Amino acid sequence: MAINLLQDKGTPLSRQRLSWKDMVGKPISKLDDDAFTRVRIILMNGLELDSLRTKQVALRCNADARVQLAQLMRAEQHQATAINWLIGADHSPIETTIGYEQTAIEVTAAVAQLEPDTYMAQGYRYALLEDFDHLYRYSALLDRLEGKDANNITQGYTDIVPARPTLVHHRAPEHDLLEPYQPDAALATKLHALTLTGGEYQTHDYYMNIGPLFADPLARQLYAEIASVESQHITHYGSMLNPNESPLEKLMLAEACEVWNYAACLEQEANPRIKAIWERFLDYELGHLQMAMNLFKDLERRDPAELLGDGKLPPFIRFESQREFVRKVVAEETQMRKKLTQFVEEAEEGGSSIVYREAVNKDGSPSTIVSDTYSWTPGTELARAAA
Repeated sequence: MAINLLQDKGTPLSRQRLSWKDMVGKPISKLDDDAFTRVRIILMNGLELDSLRTKQVALRCNADARVQLAQLMRAEQHQATAINWLIGADHSPIETTIGYEQTAIEVTAAVAQLEPDTYMAQGYRYALLEDFDHLYRYSALLDRLEGKDANNITQGYTDIVPARPTLVHHRAPEHDLLEPYQPDAALATKLHALTLTGGEYQTHDYYMNIGPLFADPLARQLYAEIASVESQHITHYGSMLNPNESPLEKLMLAEACEVWNYAACLEQEANPRIKAIWERFLDYELGHLQMAMNLFKDLERRDPAELLGDGKLPPFIRFESQREFVRKVVAEETQMRKKLTQFVEEAEEGGSSIVYREAVNKDGSPSTIVSDTYSWTPGTELARAAA
C-alpha cells in the first residue's frame, strides 16, 4: 500500500464527524465472521485507547497545544467507540477474553518475526509465551463455566495448550524492565513497541473491569491473577519505549503507529463493511498525523523526518495463523526467565522474583487450579455430548 507518512494528508480534522449511529453500528458475529476480523478490531481498539492516553499525558505537559490535543482526543474517542462496539452481544465475557488472548498471541508472534532488533524480538517472544499460556487457562475457565469449546472463537488458527505456566509469570517489578530502544532505532522498532504496549494496556483494563462481575470465586481469582501479569506486560513493553522522547515526539509516533496499523487492517480485511471502517479511519489518522507533525514543527522546531525518515511504512503485521512459529518458541524458550533487563536460564532467575512469587502464590495459583483437570481437544462439547 503506497502511503507516505510525510506526504499523505488524509481527511482534515475539521471534517471528521461521527454520529451516534456511525459509532454504534452492526456488530460482527462470533461464528460467521473470520476470527482475524475480531483480532483486528481488538487490536485497533487498544491502539485508539492508548493514543487517547498519550494525548492526555501530552495535554498535561504542553500548554501551547491544549486546543489541538483536545480536538484530537475527541476524534480518537469516537473512533474507539465505533471499533469497540463492533464486538457483539453474542460474545460472552469469557469468549471476548479468549479473543483478547488470541489477538495478543497472533499479533505478538507476527511482530517478533518482523522486529529487526534481536533483543527486542526476544522480548516479544518472552511475553508471547505467557499470553499463550493465558489462552489455555481461560479456555479451561470457559469449559468450566459455560461448557464451551474455545475453538469456536479461535477458529483453529491458534493452538490451545500450556506454555510457560502462569504460576511462574509473577516477577518482582525490577525484573519486568527492558532496555529501551535508542533514538536512532528503526521506525519499525518504535511502531512495534507502541503497538504491543497499547494492546497489553487494553487487555489489562478489560480484565480489571470484567473480573469482579463473575460470581464464581475461581473466575474472580483467575482474572485477578492474569490482570496482574498483564500489568507486568505493560511494564515489559512500555519500558522498550525511549523515555527521553518529548510528549510531542511520542504523539507523532503514536499517530504514525495508528496509520501503519490501519493500513495493515485495510489491506487484509475480508469483511467489506469492516474494511470500509478501516479505510475511513486510515484517512482520519493521516489527518491526525498532519496535525501532530505541525505541532512538532511549530513548538519544537524540529523536522518530522527525524523520526519518520522518508515516510515509507515498514512491513505490515500479517494477520494469519502463526502456529508453527509459536510452537517453535514454546519448544525452545519456555524455560527462559528474567534477571533485571536480561533474559536468562531458569536457574539464573532474579532471586527477588522467587520471593515475590512465593508470597502471591502462598494460597495456590488460580491458573493452576482452573486447568487441573482440563485438557483441550477439538470439538470438546460435541465429543462429550456424543459420549
